[in-house]
Amino acid sequence: MSVWQAIILAIVEGLTEFLPVSSTGHMIIAATLMGINELPITKIFAVSIQFGTILSVVVLYWRRFISSFDLYKKILVAFIPAAVLGLLLEKVIDSMLESILITAIMLILGGILLVFIDKWFTHADKDRINYKNAFVIGFFQCIAMIPGVSRSAASIIGGLTQGINRKAAAEFSFFLAVPTMLAAATFKFIRDMLQLEITDILYFDWPKIEHSFSIISSEDIKLLLIGNVIGFLVAMFAIKSFITFLTKYGFRVFGYYRIAVGIAIIMLIAMGIDLKF
Repeated sequence: MSVWQAIILAIVEGLTEFLPVSSTGHMIIAATLMGINELPITKIFAVSIQFGTILSVVVLYWRRFISSFDLYKKILVAFIPAAVLGLLLEKVIDSMLESILITAIMLILGGILLVFIDKWFTHADKDRINYKNAFVIGFFQCIAMIPGVSRSAASIIGGLTQGINRKAAAEFSFFLAVPTMLAAATFKFIRDMLQLEITDILYFDWPKIEHSFSIISSEDIKLLLIGNVIGFLVAMFAIKSFITFLTKYGFRVFGYYRIAVGIAIIMLIAMGIDLKF
Protein backbone atom coordinates (compact mmCIF):
# COMPACT_ATOMS: atom_id res chain seq x y z
CA MET A 1 0.00 0.00 0.00
CA SER A 2 1.38 3.39 -0.99
CA VAL A 3 1.07 6.59 1.00
CA TRP A 4 -1.47 7.98 -1.46
CA GLN A 5 -3.59 4.85 -1.26
CA ALA A 6 -3.49 5.11 2.53
CA ILE A 7 -4.59 8.75 2.34
CA ILE A 8 -7.51 7.90 0.03
CA LEU A 9 -8.70 5.10 2.32
CA ALA A 10 -8.42 7.40 5.33
CA ILE A 11 -10.50 10.07 3.57
CA VAL A 12 -13.17 7.48 2.74
CA GLU A 13 -13.19 6.26 6.35
CA GLY A 14 -13.37 9.77 7.77
CA LEU A 15 -16.21 10.79 5.46
CA THR A 16 -18.37 7.70 5.88
CA GLU A 17 -17.84 6.44 9.44
CA PHE A 18 -20.37 8.78 11.06
CA LEU A 19 -22.74 9.14 8.11
CA PRO A 20 -25.62 6.65 7.71
CA VAL A 21 -24.09 5.14 4.56
CA SER A 22 -21.95 2.19 5.79
CA SER A 23 -18.23 2.86 5.94
CA THR A 24 -17.54 -0.87 5.41
CA GLY A 25 -19.05 -0.91 1.93
CA HIS A 26 -17.21 2.23 0.90
CA MET A 27 -13.87 0.98 2.19
CA ILE A 28 -14.25 -2.27 0.27
CA ILE A 29 -15.12 -0.43 -2.95
CA ALA A 30 -12.24 2.03 -2.56
CA ALA A 31 -9.71 -0.72 -1.80
CA THR A 32 -10.90 -2.82 -4.74
CA LEU A 33 -10.75 0.06 -7.21
CA MET A 34 -7.17 0.74 -6.10
CA GLY A 35 -6.28 -2.95 -6.38
CA ILE A 36 -5.26 -3.32 -2.74
CA ASN A 37 -8.29 -5.15 -1.38
CA GLU A 38 -6.42 -8.44 -0.96
CA LEU A 39 -3.28 -7.04 0.68
CA PRO A 40 -2.99 -8.20 4.32
CA ILE A 41 -2.25 -4.64 5.45
CA THR A 42 -5.47 -3.24 3.96
CA LYS A 43 -7.90 -4.90 6.37
CA ILE A 44 -5.68 -4.07 9.34
CA PHE A 45 -5.29 -0.48 8.12
CA ALA A 46 -9.07 -0.08 7.71
CA VAL A 47 -9.57 -1.08 11.34
CA SER A 48 -6.63 0.80 12.82
CA ILE A 49 -7.47 4.21 11.35
CA GLN A 50 -10.72 4.14 13.30
CA PHE A 51 -8.73 5.36 16.30
CA GLY A 52 -8.33 8.71 14.53
CA THR A 53 -12.02 9.00 13.74
CA ILE A 54 -12.90 8.14 17.34
CA LEU A 55 -10.63 10.93 18.55
CA SER A 56 -12.48 13.42 16.34
CA VAL A 57 -15.67 12.90 18.39
CA VAL A 58 -13.82 13.45 21.68
CA VAL A 59 -12.18 16.64 20.39
CA LEU A 60 -15.35 18.11 18.89
CA TYR A 61 -17.49 17.39 21.95
CA TRP A 62 -14.87 17.67 24.68
CA ARG A 63 -16.99 20.10 26.69
CA ARG A 64 -19.84 17.61 26.83
CA PHE A 65 -17.48 14.82 27.88
CA ILE A 66 -15.92 16.76 30.75
CA SER A 67 -19.10 18.46 32.00
CA SER A 68 -21.50 15.53 32.40
CA PHE A 69 -20.79 12.33 34.30
CA ASP A 70 -24.38 11.37 33.59
CA LEU A 71 -23.49 11.19 29.88
CA TYR A 72 -20.88 8.53 30.61
CA LYS A 73 -23.44 6.41 32.45
CA LYS A 74 -25.89 6.63 29.56
CA ILE A 75 -23.18 5.74 27.06
CA LEU A 76 -22.24 2.73 29.19
CA VAL A 77 -25.87 1.57 29.33
CA ALA A 78 -26.12 1.89 25.53
CA PHE A 79 -22.79 0.12 25.01
CA ILE A 80 -23.67 -3.02 26.98
CA PRO A 81 -25.82 -4.74 24.27
CA ALA A 82 -23.07 -4.38 21.63
CA ALA A 83 -20.38 -5.55 24.05
CA VAL A 84 -22.31 -8.70 24.96
CA LEU A 85 -23.57 -9.59 21.48
CA GLY A 86 -20.24 -8.68 19.88
CA LEU A 87 -18.44 -11.27 22.00
CA LEU A 88 -21.12 -13.93 21.58
CA LEU A 89 -21.47 -13.48 17.81
CA GLU A 90 -17.84 -12.77 16.91
CA LYS A 91 -17.51 -15.65 14.43
CA VAL A 92 -20.92 -14.99 12.85
CA ILE A 93 -20.05 -11.32 12.37
CA ASP A 94 -16.68 -12.17 10.82
CA SER A 95 -18.33 -14.61 8.40
CA MET A 96 -20.88 -12.00 7.31
CA LEU A 97 -18.08 -9.52 6.65
CA GLU A 98 -16.77 -11.93 4.04
CA SER A 99 -19.95 -11.45 1.96
CA ILE A 100 -20.02 -8.17 0.05
CA LEU A 101 -23.45 -9.23 -1.32
CA ILE A 102 -24.90 -8.94 2.19
CA THR A 103 -23.39 -5.46 2.41
CA ALA A 104 -24.99 -4.46 -0.90
CA ILE A 105 -28.41 -5.80 0.04
CA MET A 106 -28.37 -4.07 3.42
CA LEU A 107 -27.26 -0.82 1.79
CA ILE A 108 -30.31 -0.95 -0.49
CA LEU A 109 -32.78 -1.99 2.22
CA GLY A 110 -31.41 0.62 4.61
CA GLY A 111 -31.56 3.20 1.85
CA ILE A 112 -35.24 2.50 1.21
CA LEU A 113 -35.86 2.91 4.93
CA LEU A 114 -34.05 6.26 5.06
CA VAL A 115 -36.03 7.60 2.07
CA PHE A 116 -39.26 7.36 4.07
CA ILE A 117 -38.10 7.64 7.67
CA ASP A 118 -38.50 11.42 7.99
CA LYS A 119 -42.25 11.02 7.40
CA TRP A 120 -42.56 8.35 10.07
CA PHE A 121 -40.98 10.32 12.91
CA THR A 122 -42.33 13.83 12.44
CA HIS A 123 -43.12 14.06 16.16
CA ALA A 124 -39.66 13.03 17.37
CA ASP A 125 -38.77 16.28 19.14
CA LYS A 126 -37.17 15.39 22.50
CA ASP A 127 -33.62 16.63 23.01
CA ARG A 128 -32.88 14.70 26.20
CA ILE A 129 -32.05 11.02 26.41
CA ASN A 130 -32.88 8.98 29.51
CA TYR A 131 -31.45 5.59 30.49
CA LYS A 132 -34.28 3.62 28.88
CA ASN A 133 -33.77 5.53 25.61
CA ALA A 134 -30.04 4.85 25.79
CA PHE A 135 -30.56 1.11 26.29
CA VAL A 136 -32.95 0.88 23.31
CA ILE A 137 -30.51 2.84 21.13
CA GLY A 138 -27.82 0.37 22.17
CA PHE A 139 -29.91 -2.54 20.94
CA PHE A 140 -30.57 -0.80 17.63
CA GLN A 141 -26.82 -0.29 17.25
CA CYS A 142 -26.38 -4.07 17.36
CA ILE A 143 -28.23 -4.36 14.05
CA ALA A 144 -25.15 -2.73 12.50
CA MET A 145 -23.22 -5.92 13.20
CA ILE A 146 -24.70 -6.92 9.85
CA PRO A 147 -22.34 -5.31 7.31
CA GLY A 148 -23.93 -2.58 5.24
CA VAL A 149 -26.44 -1.52 7.89
CA SER A 150 -24.32 1.38 9.21
CA ARG A 151 -23.78 1.81 12.93
CA SER A 152 -24.65 5.49 12.65
CA ALA A 153 -27.94 4.82 10.82
CA ALA A 154 -29.02 2.07 13.22
CA SER A 155 -28.33 4.05 16.39
CA ILE A 156 -29.88 7.28 15.06
CA ILE A 157 -33.03 5.42 14.01
CA GLY A 158 -33.07 3.87 17.47
CA GLY A 159 -33.10 7.38 18.90
CA LEU A 160 -35.94 8.46 16.61
CA THR A 161 -38.09 5.53 17.76
CA GLN A 162 -37.70 6.92 21.28
CA GLY A 163 -38.99 10.35 20.23
CA ILE A 164 -35.51 11.91 20.19
CA ASN A 165 -35.00 14.62 17.57
CA ARG A 166 -32.54 14.11 14.71
CA LYS A 167 -29.79 16.34 16.11
CA ALA A 168 -29.82 14.80 19.60
CA ALA A 169 -30.06 11.27 18.19
CA ALA A 170 -27.12 11.88 15.84
CA GLU A 171 -24.96 13.38 18.59
CA PHE A 172 -25.67 10.48 20.96
CA SER A 173 -24.77 8.13 18.09
CA PHE A 174 -21.38 9.87 17.90
CA PHE A 175 -20.87 9.58 21.66
CA LEU A 176 -21.79 5.89 21.60
CA ALA A 177 -19.30 5.35 18.78
CA VAL A 178 -16.41 6.12 21.14
CA PRO A 179 -16.57 2.98 23.34
CA THR A 180 -18.10 0.81 20.61
CA MET A 181 -15.52 1.56 17.92
CA LEU A 182 -12.68 1.72 20.44
CA ALA A 183 -13.48 -1.76 21.77
CA ALA A 184 -13.94 -3.26 18.30
CA ALA A 185 -10.86 -1.60 16.81
CA THR A 186 -8.65 -2.52 19.78
CA PHE A 187 -9.81 -6.14 19.70
CA LYS A 188 -9.21 -6.47 15.95
CA PHE A 189 -5.86 -4.67 16.17
CA ILE A 190 -4.68 -7.09 18.86
CA ARG A 191 -6.05 -10.12 17.02
CA ASP A 192 -5.20 -9.30 13.40
CA MET A 193 -2.15 -7.05 13.48
CA LEU A 194 -0.40 -8.17 16.66
CA GLN A 195 -1.74 -11.73 16.26
CA LEU A 196 -2.26 -12.01 19.99
CA GLU A 197 -5.00 -13.58 22.09
CA ILE A 198 -6.73 -11.47 24.73
CA THR A 199 -5.34 -13.88 27.33
CA ASP A 200 -1.81 -12.95 26.24
CA ILE A 201 -2.59 -9.38 27.27
CA LEU A 202 -4.48 -10.27 30.46
CA TYR A 203 -1.71 -12.59 31.68
CA PHE A 204 0.98 -10.24 30.40
CA ASP A 205 2.83 -12.75 28.28
CA TRP A 206 5.65 -10.28 27.69
CA PRO A 207 7.86 -12.39 25.35
CA LYS A 208 4.92 -12.98 23.01
CA ILE A 209 3.77 -9.36 23.22
CA GLU A 210 7.28 -8.06 22.55
CA HIS A 211 7.63 -10.37 19.54
CA SER A 212 4.27 -9.21 18.13
CA PHE A 213 5.29 -5.55 18.23
CA SER A 214 8.69 -6.35 16.74
CA ILE A 215 7.14 -7.72 13.53
CA ILE A 216 5.38 -4.41 12.78
CA SER A 217 7.50 -2.63 10.17
CA SER A 218 8.34 1.06 10.26
CA GLU A 219 6.48 1.42 6.94
CA ASP A 220 3.31 -0.01 8.52
CA ILE A 221 3.63 2.41 11.43
CA LYS A 222 4.06 5.35 9.04
CA LEU A 223 0.95 4.39 7.07
CA LEU A 224 -1.11 3.96 10.23
CA LEU A 225 -0.02 7.35 11.57
CA ILE A 226 -0.84 9.08 8.29
CA GLY A 227 -4.19 7.27 8.09
CA ASN A 228 -5.19 8.22 11.62
CA VAL A 229 -4.28 11.89 11.16
CA ILE A 230 -6.19 12.16 7.87
CA GLY A 231 -9.14 10.19 9.24
CA PHE A 232 -9.26 12.45 12.30
CA LEU A 233 -9.32 15.67 10.26
CA VAL A 234 -11.82 14.45 7.67
CA ALA A 235 -14.14 12.97 10.32
CA MET A 236 -14.28 16.31 12.15
CA PHE A 237 -15.42 17.99 8.94
CA ALA A 238 -17.92 15.19 8.21
CA ILE A 239 -19.49 15.31 11.68
CA LYS A 240 -20.00 19.08 11.60
CA SER A 241 -21.43 18.99 8.09
CA PHE A 242 -23.67 16.01 8.83
CA ILE A 243 -25.33 17.61 11.85
CA THR A 244 -26.09 20.79 9.88
CA PHE A 245 -27.38 18.88 6.84
CA LEU A 246 -29.42 16.38 8.86
CA THR A 247 -31.13 19.11 10.88
CA LYS A 248 -32.17 20.98 7.74
CA TYR A 249 -32.88 18.25 5.21
CA GLY A 250 -33.27 14.90 6.94
CA PHE A 251 -32.28 11.44 5.70
CA ARG A 252 -33.75 11.17 2.19
CA VAL A 253 -30.57 12.10 0.29
CA PHE A 254 -28.60 9.50 2.24
CA GLY A 255 -31.28 6.94 1.42
CA TYR A 256 -31.02 7.51 -2.33
CA TYR A 257 -27.24 7.47 -2.09
CA ARG A 258 -27.23 4.12 -0.25
CA ILE A 259 -29.51 2.58 -2.85
CA ALA A 260 -27.21 3.78 -5.66
CA VAL A 261 -24.11 2.39 -3.93
CA GLY A 262 -25.80 -0.93 -3.21
CA ILE A 263 -26.87 -1.31 -6.84
CA ALA A 264 -23.36 -0.37 -8.00
CA ILE A 265 -21.85 -3.09 -5.80
CA ILE A 266 -24.25 -5.71 -7.17
CA MET A 267 -23.36 -4.65 -10.72
CA LEU A 268 -19.65 -4.96 -9.96
CA ILE A 269 -20.23 -8.44 -8.52
CA ALA A 270 -22.20 -9.41 -11.64
CA MET A 271 -19.23 -8.23 -13.76
CA GLY A 272 -17.02 -10.69 -11.90
CA ILE A 273 -15.08 -8.13 -9.88
CA ASP A 274 -13.87 -9.60 -6.59
CA LEU A 275 -15.00 -7.15 -3.93
CA LYS A 276 -13.60 -8.05 -0.53
CA PHE A 277 -10.93 -7.41 2.04
